[in-house]
Amino acid sequence: MRVITVFIAIISGLAVLSGYFLSGLFPVLTEVQTHLLNGAIILTGIAALVGIFNLISVHTDKVRRGEKGSVYSALLVISLVITFFLGIILRPEHDAMQVVMNGIVIPTEAALMGILTISLLYAAIRLLRRRVDMMSIIFLLTAVIILFGSATLPFGEIPLLGTFSRWVTQVWALGGVRGILIGVALGSLTTGLRVLFGADRPYGGN
Repeated sequence: MRVITVFIAIISGLAVLSGYFLSGLFPVLTEVQTHLLNGAIILTGIAALVGIFNLISVHTDKVRRGEKGSVYSALLVISLVITFFLGIILRPEHDAMQVVMNGIVIPTEAALMGILTISLLYAAIRLLRRRVDMMSIIFLLTAVIILFGSATLPFGEIPLLGTFSRWVTQVWALGGVRGILIGVALGSLTTGLRVLFGADRPYGGN
């Protein structure tokens, strides 16, 4: 059985890669690639639905057993089910769904980003209390500059701080993000090649 799964994975991977590089010579490869990618998208959607049903099952069980925080579990399940069926019936473009998005989802994400900012500052201060070195100081100063340069202050923008903050985010931070993405891409490529040639077999065990 493992040999069959390895064979299917290798053939599928080679077919998708060939659709990118050899479609000019063999147009049929584009069709094969499209069918395989569509199948992968369908399987991803099914996996997402399985994850949603598992989430509902876990939190429903917490509510049934009356565990600590079961009120939040019940709220999560009710909100998920209502939003899910409303999205199916009304479609995401409906005005009611836009109200849910603009009135609940986006403010919640903004609040979480605010909590993340304070958490970063707190982590930087704790880092300085345990280990004072140049990198810790740079981390704390960068977090403070970004916070006060991006936030809306009651007395207005601090001169030059907003411009410097934008420069840090658009030059240094963007360069770092691109470096991380390149590393992720190279790691994904290496992992994909190992799976493609059967060195790693997540689909059939070791």
